[in-house]
Amino acid sequence: MPRKKQKEKTEKAHTEDEASKNTDEYHCSGNVEIDFPRLCALLDIKDIPAVNTKQQDSTYTETEGEDMEVIRSQIITAACWSKPGLQIETENADPHSTKDLKIYGWKVDEQVARVLQKILPSLSRLQSLYFWQAGLTDQTLMSLINTIPLCSNLSFVTLEGNPLPEQSYHLLLSEDSLITHLSLRNNRIGDEGARLIGSALSTTRSANKNLLFLNLSFNSIGDEGAAHIAQGLRLNRALLFLSLSNNQIGDAGATHLVETLVDFALTHEEVVERRKLLLERAQSSSIAVDSDQSPADQLPSDPSSSSLSSSKGKKKETNKKGEKPAATKENPKSNKKSTDVKVSQNKGGKLGGKEKQLPVQENNSSTSLTEQQVEETVNPLLDQSVQYRDGELILPGNTTLISLNLAGNRITEKWLPLVLKSLQMQNVGAGGGRGLLRLCLQRNNFPPHSECYVKIKELMKRSDPLEKSNSEQTEEEGQGA
Repeated sequence: MPRKKQKEKTEKAHTEDEASKNTDEYHCSGNVEIDFPRLCALLDIKDIPAVNTKQQDSTYTETEGEDMEVIRSQIITAACWSKPGLQIETENADPHSTKDLKIYGWKVDEQVARVLQKILPSLSRLQSLYFWQAGLTDQTLMSLINTIPLCSNLSFVTLEGNPLPEQSYHLLLSEDSLITHLSLRNNRIGDEGARLIGSALSTTRSANKNLLFLNLSFNSIGDEGAAHIAQGLRLNRALLFLSLSNNQIGDAGATHLVETLVDFALTHEEVVERRKLLLERAQSSSIAVDSDQSPADQLPSDPSSSSLSSSKGKKKETNKKGEKPAATKENPKSNKKSTDVKVSQNKGGKLGGKEKQLPVQENNSSTSLTEQQVEETVNPLLDQSVQYRDGELILPGNTTLISLNLAGNRITEKWLPLVLKSLQMQNVGAGGGRGLLRLCLQRNNFPPHSECYVKIKELMKRSDPLEKSNSEQTEEEGQGA
C-alpha cells in the first residue's frame, strides 16, 4: 500500500513538472480569450469562467466625492458580477487591445496566478487591473506584484474585498512602483496595515513618487492607523487624492492628518537625516567642482587651485609654498572634515544658528549641482523654506494633497475648529502645491448644521475648482436667461 501511494505521488509530481514546462514554453498571443483557456488547460485548471469581452465605451474618470464613491459601491455589489467571471475591455473591438482586466467572485489560487503571470506581460495596452473578492493571499499577491513591472502601461490597480492575513498591500507602493491609482477598499485593513502603508508613502530615506490616488475606504483603520498614514504624508509630495472614508477614525486620528497640512516641526530623526543629506550634497558638489577643473597635465594659472590638478607630490610642494585655507578647501577629503566639524557644532543649543546658514550655503553651491543632486532636492527635508523657530526646525506642510475624504468616520464637533484653523493657515504655494481643495466630512458624529462645519464648507467651496465651475456656470445661465 505505501508503495502504491508513493508511485501515485511520483506520477503526480511528474505530471505537474510537464504542465509547468508546457506553460513556460507557451507563447502568449495577447488575446486573452485564446490564451487564458489554453494556459488553464495546460495546468489542468478546471471550472474556469468564460472570458467576457466588451468594447470600452469611454475613459472612466475616478471621482473622489463621497456620493460617487457610494454609488460606485452599489453598482459593483448589485449590478456587477453576481456570478464569478473574468471580464476584459478592449479598444475598437480589437482582441489584442485589452485595456482593462477584471476578475470578480472567483478565487485566484497559485495556479491561476501563474496563468496571469504569463498573460499580463503580453498585454501591451493594459492600463487597469481589478480584483474583486478574488480570494487573493499574500503569496498570490506577491506573484502579481512581481509581474506588474513587466506591464509597461499598467497604472490602475484595484484590490477590493480581498483581506490578507499579513496585510502586505504596502508592497504595491514600493518606491519604484509605477502605479498611479490604487484602490484598497473593503479589505479589513487595520492599524498595522495602515502603518505599513504609511511607511511606504514616505520615510526619512525614501518616498513613493508616482502614486496620485489612494483609496482606503471601508476598512478598519482607527486613530492609530490614521496617525501612521499622517506620518507617511509628512514627506510625500506625490499623492493628490486620499480617501479614508467609512473607517473608525476619531478626533485624535483626524488631528494627526490635518497637522501634516500646515507647517510642522521636524522630529529628531528628520533633523539628523536632513544633516546627512546636506553633507552628502556638499560632498557631491565638491566632486562636481573637481571634475570641472583643468586637465591634470595642465598647470592652472591660479595658484590657489593647484591642489586640484597636481599629483600627490605637487600637492605637497604647493602646501609648502603657501599654506592658505583656500589651497585645501577644494580637496574633497578636507572639505568633508570641515563639513563634519560644522555638523558636530550643530548639536545641542547651537543648532539654530548653523541651520539658518544652511540655505545660503545651498544657494552658493547650486550652480555646480549635477542632475542627480537636482533630483535629490525633491526631498522635502532639503526644502529651502525650512525655518528655525523657537528652537525647532519648521518645514512647510503638505500642500500637494488636494483631496481628503474622511466621511463616515467618528469625528466629533470638537475637532471642527482645529480643521478650520488649519485650512486657514495652510501655506498654499509652498513647494509648488495648491493646498487642500476638497474635504469630505459627511456622516460623522456632528450635526450638519454645525456653525463651524458650515464655515468649513464655505471655505472649501471657494477652493474647490468643481464648485467654482458650477457656480460660474449657474451665473452664466442666469445672465443668459
